[in-house]
Amino acid sequence: MKKFIIEIKWALIFVAMMLLWMLLERLFGLHDRYIEYHPLVTNFVAIPAILIYVLALLDKRHNYYHGQMSYLQGFVSGVIITVIVTILSPLTQIITSLIITPDYFRNVIEYTISTGAMSRVEAEEYFTLNNYLVQTILFTPAMGIFTSSIVAIFTRRTNADGL
Repeated sequence: MKKFIIEIKWALIFVAMMLLWMLLERLFGLHDRYIEYHPLVTNFVAIPAILIYVLALLDKRHNYYHGQMSYLQGFVSGVIITVIVTILSPLTQIITSLIITPDYFRNVIEYTISTGAMSRVEAEEYFTLNNYLVQTILFTPAMGIFTSSIVAIFTRRTNADGL
């Protein structure tokens, strides 16, 4: 367990950042008054998400691998963070949907219907907690593994002999 303390720490930081991001989206009206901007603005969460992965892998390189870390070591560390975040993602989604922004589904359903993007039946089937739980369980590992694979390239540092 001590071997993975850095990954656990950064996974928890990642989850906290996601919850804070959702709270800020709600406070800035992106879940109601300015919901039309939500699909665009929500994508900017990638910036702090990537930054957290960079900081996590640099932390792992510096404090666990003593300044030397191969691509594979960095990638594995990122995947471990991703696994932890994925395990916590249903709880994160439930907290977001039921506590932080309980009116989001109702609001996004009404907005989607008003734009003609979906019928009421389609919108009510799509914008549900269950559907979002499935999406987060599928999307989180895919994006985390992709991010880990890229960030590990830039955070690796090896001796001249490739160790």
